[in-house]
Amino acid sequence: MPSREILRKWPAILVLIAFSTLARGQQNEAPAPLPRQLPQRPVIPAQRPAVVRPVQQLPRPGVRQLPQQQQQQRPVQQPGVRQQPQIGVRRPVQPGVQPQMGERRGLKPGVGPRGQPGERGLGGRTIQNVQFRGGGRGQVSYRPNGKLAGVHVNGLNIDRGIHGGRKVMAQRNGRTLVSTGLHQGYVERPYLNRGGRMYYQRTYVAGGRAYARAYRGYDYHGARYYGYCPAHYYHPAFYAWASRPWARPVHYTPAAWGWADAPWFTAYSGYFTPYPAYRAPAFWLTDFVIAGNLQVGYQSSVMVGQPPDSGGGNEPPPDGSEIDGNQTPINPQVKQAIAMEVEQQIGQEQVEANAQTQNPQGGPQASQMPDALNPSQRVFIVASDIDTALQTGQECSLSGGDVVQRTSDDPDANQNVTATVMSSKQGNCPSGQSVMVSAQDLQEMHNQFREKIDEGLQTMAEQAGDAGLPPPPDNGSTPGEVPPPAPDAGAPAQLDAAQNLADQIEGQVQSGAATAM
Repeated sequence: MPSREILRKWPAILVLIAFSTLARGQQNEAPAPLPRQLPQRPVIPAQRPAVVRPVQQLPRPGVRQLPQQQQQQRPVQQPGVRQQPQIGVRRPVQPGVQPQMGERRGLKPGVGPRGQPGERGLGGRTIQNVQFRGGGRGQVSYRPNGKLAGVHVNGLNIDRGIHGGRKVMAQRNGRTLVSTGLHQGYVERPYLNRGGRMYYQRTYVAGGRAYARAYRGYDYHGARYYGYCPAHYYHPAFYAWASRPWARPVHYTPAAWGWADAPWFTAYSGYFTPYPAYRAPAFWLTDFVIAGNLQVGYQSSVMVGQPPDSGGGNEPPPDGSEIDGNQTPINPQVKQAIAMEVEQQIGQEQVEANAQTQNPQGGPQASQMPDALNPSQRVFIVASDIDTALQTGQECSLSGGDVVQRTSDDPDANQNVTATVMSSKQGNCPSGQSVMVSAQDLQEMHNQFREKIDEGLQTMAEQAGDAGLPPPPDNGSTPGEVPPPAPDAGAPAQLDAAQNLADQIEGQVQSGAATAM
């Protein structure tokens, strides 16, 4: 009988031996290949001790795991449940009432652009009710040093970042405009209604071009969420190939990536170091995604005239106190955590692809957990400039390419959760600190994470041989949940108009034409 028991366990022993051999072979080239069963995410220790009370890390319950006999095939998926990535959170809105932009985003740990006169909130901001020329009424928030932090008037929100960046959000004729600079941002509008499910399209404008993405809308715990819809899915053989290690490591250089002479790569050379070789697609995609977010962060710093190697500027914090804003590079442990999230998303997309093939008219559940709050999704790469606050209440910022780890699962009344900074560039929130981050900001990070993974998968599917990567056995694809939308031709002009209007409103505030009430 003991010999029969040994024979029954022999396949599992062979798997462990093979995995150990592959891991030893990677130590001098790239991190070990990702295990097929993702363990609970380890909490990455900070490289510098936190100045504030440390945050107790929460365990990662296996909310998406299959039954024991199926875990090796897809350890992070729940059988029979098609969970989708989501983006954006909105508070419940009465029928026929447009949500105000301040309600669309978690603009405050304690305060947004709107509030009671004299109220103090994020970073000690104060708020004033003001009267604008032409009869408009709104609210203006100021930082302790007297600098403008935000304006809210007639459905228009203006957010001023710590280092000078500006985000303009507006509701116009059933469309949502989010402008992050001249010729940059997106316009969102309703797209399709299929089987009672609403879909929306966003026309993004960046780098002199416009492109569109589709999103699905649904509810979770009384709040409205939006989820990214891939334009297409690949065949099962492609996802199987993308989930397994390659037969031999693929050596890559910055020149092979096309980054060698890129200004952003030079500026962040001390923060981000690509792997010298890749033993699995997930590692290649990890560098692809990080690089994409760093390019966004670099462009934002250039737009506000900050030194390109600062990642957010070297100005002191608004309250004049000192802050440990030294750069904390992305270390191998952080990259490994990101790579595990990448592999999980590849598996999730395969589940979605299978569900779409079986039921092309299907869709997500009416209510489901957003990825921003999912216990199996902890690590997020910052996709755009955001302002947040330390536990001390001191304001600080994060920019594209910084990395955070969510440490709480339930948003507070203002849709904020806590997170620990894992890696950050010079001048940003220090590594190891606990910060408040809005659920919507995390959703946007996950959305951009998912979109960049899709871009990387498309690059591997179409250019693998030319790019020096092993070609996939099958790069065929099937249509996504809804047809991909075409960009709105008027989006660039609408975004520029929002920026021009913001110039006029800020001009009134700064000139004194907007009077306190």
